[in-house]
Amino acid sequence: MVKLTIFTPAYNRAHTLPRTYESLLRQECKEFVWLIVDDGSIDDTAQLVRKWMSQDNGFEIQYIYKENGGMHTAHNTAYQNIKTELNVCIDSDDMLASGAVKHILDIWEEKKDSDKYAGIIGLDADMQSGKIIGTKFPKKMKETTLHGFYENGGKGDKKLVYRTDIMKELPEYPVFDGEKYVSLGWKYQLCDQKYILITTNVVLCEVEYQHDGSSKNMLKQYWMNPRGFAFIRMENLKYIKSKKRNIIDSIHYVSSSIISKNHNYIKESPKKFLTILCTPFGILLTIYIWRKNK
Repeated sequence: MVKLTIFTPAYNRAHTLPRTYESLLRQECKEFVWLIVDDGSIDDTAQLVRKWMSQDNGFEIQYIYKENGGMHTAHNTAYQNIKTELNVCIDSDDMLASGAVKHILDIWEEKKDSDKYAGIIGLDADMQSGKIIGTKFPKKMKETTLHGFYENGGKGDKKLVYRTDIMKELPEYPVFDGEKYVSLGWKYQLCDQKYILITTNVVLCEVEYQHDGSSKNMLKQYWMNPRGFAFIRMENLKYIKSKKRNIIDSIHYVSSSIISKNHNYIKESPKKFLTILCTPFGILLTIYIWRKNK
């Protein structure tokens, strides 16, 4: 039985999706399903995928089309439809590293009997230079939570492989009318409260950050999706203990609340006194974001 689903949210990425596909074809182990969640593309994504589905690839391809709602809604759709034990997201502009499928399945075969593990956390590398994104895991760190890694000085994006049953048990990403962004980290943060991840210093994904991607346009995202950002900042205040991070999240929470015209933000804050203290700085941040988006 196939144990792994590789899912790919795609929005107008017909120009990059072929290299994702080719990286899957190069896998020595093809014991996986590839699920493409098309988030309302208006380019040639559908035609490309249907052509690939008609070919003998060595693995099953599944395709779901949905109205455009943002990356987090594509993840919701993916989790609703995945039926394998494990899943990993490979974005439509990224490539699965050579040998990644076999490495994932081999690690999981050794550890799968322990209920404490939510999955595996591996490395991302830059597609052009081959350099590791951020830092590797310390040799003594055989297991960690995602937040625990960063709290202990870890840096850079990492590739996450999760148990599907856990992702299905956790709440879906919230959807705010008129907005198309909620941080994917929210669900991972909830998972951290009960489970840990197996670490591997093997590159699982090769990444390239697109100029029109959300990480490249964050100030615009702040302005266009204030309720989504206020939500994740409020959630961070519930779970993250770092005082410095609490201050940063409070300032952003105030700013996003002002942009969304939520006058009850202090009442709704998990840390009301800190929110009051950070309000002047939140106002200044709002002015900065507004000027950058004029």
